[in-house]
Amino acid sequence: MLPPASLSSLVDTSASAIQTLLPYASPPRVGFILGSGLGMLVERFENPGLLPYAQIPHFPPSSVQGHAGRLAFGHLGGIAVVAMQGRTHGYEGLAPWQTAFPARVLCRLGIQALVLTNAAGGIGPDMKPGELMAIVDHLNFSGANPLTGPNDETLGPRFLDLSHLYCPQLLQRMRKAAHARSVVLREGVYAMMAGPSYETPAEIRMLRLLGAQAVGMSTVYEALAAHHMGTPVAALSCITNLAAGLGPLLSHSEVTEVSAQSSARFCDLLEGFVQTFT
Repeated sequence: MLPPASLSSLVDTSASAIQTLLPYASPPRVGFILGSGLGMLVERFENPGLLPYAQIPHFPPSSVQGHAGRLAFGHLGGIAVVAMQGRTHGYEGLAPWQTAFPARVLCRLGIQALVLTNAAGGIGPDMKPGELMAIVDHLNFSGANPLTGPNDETLGPRFLDLSHLYCPQLLQRMRKAAHARSVVLREGVYAMMAGPSYETPAEIRMLRLLGAQAVGMSTVYEALAAHHMGTPVAALSCITNLAAGLGPLLSHSEVTEVSAQSSARFCDLLEGFVQTFT
């Protein structure tokens, strides 16, 4: 299903509804999309306001375990922030533009940076369970793109340059935060697969040959949509398991369990990142 020609007006409707249902004094400066088992960052927000996705017009619901399905506003270290606790995925039956739609709404709220997070399988030799990896580039093996279909010029250009999709300046801020908080931060290329089945060992061998260090089923569509709207993007993977053929059999319970075990370092890093906006 292609996006409607009125996509911009749908984004405006959702953003206006959020501002009405959960009013805030000033626009959030940093937005987060928190992946599987990573929503605990909201616990560090000062006086958070919570809004279920079901109350936001046009917002797709999140149905995967480990995704709370609500929007959170608050302050983190004195900086106004907004976070999605959970996301949607194409394998839930949504078109790429629908999966990317919430990221567009966060951008419309006025954020200066969007930080995407995910749980991912480790492919590179340094990518062991519990490691954190800043995404420096991606390989899109989903077979789709959220920009396919009619282009709304009020949102962004028809042909989008991806040379610096993952903003180098935000990556430098992430490195600075990692150093200040004594968090080991790997860097690498993220490969997106369509899911919902995990990859085969042969697919993992292919991805390793092509230069991927981690693999998952999200993030890329949101990054493309935010970049399309001119919002700087940073992305962070929590390596929750070794990819297929490199370790034990895979399970979603393992993903959420390792995410929880890595939560303190994950939250420390993102809190430190937000502090670079003071």
